[in-house]
Amino acid sequence: MGRVTERRRVVRVRNGVSGVRPDTLAAEEPLEIRLNGKPLAITMRTPGDDFALAVGFLVSEGVLGSPADVRAVTYCEGATDDGTNTYNVVNVQLAPGVELPAFTLERNVYTTSSCGLCGKASLDAVRTATRFPQGASDGVRIPVELLAQLPDRLRAAQKVFDRTGGLHAAGLFSAQGELLDLREDVGRHNAVDKIIGRALQDGRLPLTGSVLLVSGRASFELAQKAVMAGIPVLAAVSAPSSLAVDLARESGLTLVGFLRGPDMNIYAGEERLLLDA
Repeated sequence: MGRVTERRRVVRVRNGVSGVRPDTLAAEEPLEIRLNGKPLAITMRTPGDDFALAVGFLVSEGVLGSPADVRAVTYCEGATDDGTNTYNVVNVQLAPGVELPAFTLERNVYTTSSCGLCGKASLDAVRTATRFPQGASDGVRIPVELLAQLPDRLRAAQKVFDRTGGLHAAGLFSAQGELLDLREDVGRHNAVDKIIGRALQDGRLPLTGSVLLVSGRASFELAQKAVMAGIPVLAAVSAPSSLAVDLARESGLTLVGFLRGPDMNIYAGEERLLLDA
């Protein structure tokens, strides 16, 4: 099994004085995701929670919606020519009766809809594929004062970031501000997939009444994943993209960017947030 962190030699310079020392880095290794034994996607990730990552990726792509859709998730033995198990290849076996997705499995790398499409086609694809439609009728209401506290709570829980300074984080919070789950990864999208995948494995989809907070920006890809998992509120400490805003408005997702202390920009779904007069 790959490690979450690795050590490397570094020449450290402080105030003009140099010295050699070991440094702790976030590990990065490829993960190949197979579906029913056929290669589907390759992503660069921090090892750990690989099964949740694979399952969450398939939720985001509209393949899975409940634990009953999955027959088994396993590492593939003999992933190399000499038969060594690298723990970098995961196979998701669908349950009997679950339809294979429309995209082809003959390619070694599958370009997801979040990467390969743009504009109206992407919005239509997500809206028609999600099993958990959004809407203001979900009833969740969150004070902006509470939302402002979440970045500090997320940062305080980032154990691996403290050691490496090189990981993104995704945190799932309740409407009352309780941290329900936290995942760290070199890829922000991987951290989100790990949260969604663990939720599916635990039978907690859709993630209604929750807030997904991500370090960095909010891309279309992250907005897509929130919508596909039934998450009503997505917040980011940096900017959203234009297509992420379009998707949020079309799907009923509340999208907050530049969440830094009491300051924030609400790009969509402001009806879920309790604002000052």
